[in-house]
Amino acid sequence: MKNISARELHELLRRGDGDVDVVDVREPAEWVTGHIEGSRLVPLASLRANPKGSLPRDGIVFVCAAGIRSQNAARIALGNGYGRVYNLVGGTRAWQSAGLPLVQDGLSVAV
Repeated sequence: MKNISARELHELLRRGDGDVDVVDVREPAEWVTGHIEGSRLVPLASLRANPKGSLPRDGIVFVCAAGIRSQNAARIALGNGYGRVYNLVGGTRAWQSAGLPLVQDGLSVAV
C-alpha cells in the first residue's frame, strides 16, 4: 500500500496516466455531501462483505473522510491479492484543505 497526498492524487488524476479506480468507502450520506470527481462509492461494509465483487481491477485509490477507513479498505484489498493499492492520507478533508474541489452529484452513487 502506498500512502499518497491529496496533491499527489490530484496530479495522478490530472495526468490521466495513472489508470486508477478511485473508491470512496464512506457512507452514502457522507458521499452526497461531496466527493472526488470520478470516484465511486463502495461503503466499507460492502467492501468487507464482497471485496472481489466490489473491486473489478487492480490500481485502486481508497478515499474516506480522514484516511482511517480508507487505510482499512486498502488492507482488505491487499489481503485479497491486489497489488497496486493507494490510500489518500487525510481523506476528503485533506483534499478540501489542499483547495481541491468536491462534487455533489447524488445521481452517480453506485453501491
